[in-house]
Amino acid sequence: MDIFEIVVGFVLLALAVVISALVMFQSGSDSKLSGTISGGSETFFGKSKVHTRDKTLSMWTGICSAIFAVAVIVLFVIV
Repeated sequence: MDIFEIVVGFVLLALAVVISALVMFQSGSDSKLSGTISGGSETFFGKSKVHTRDKTLSMWTGICSAIFAVAVIVLFVIV
């Protein structure tokens, strides 16, 4: 096993953990409906903050997933 393969393997492992954490921190699609049923406990400003946070987490999930896919392809081509 070459040192490059080991480094790419650790990068893949780290990215898998990061992607899992990013996905778990995102709010689910049913969270938007819970405010309607419970009477809208969120304020106008609270909604924009949650939306911004979810948008940022979604962006980073996409970036990490793309890096993960490229690393898998590089590892596959090398081995």
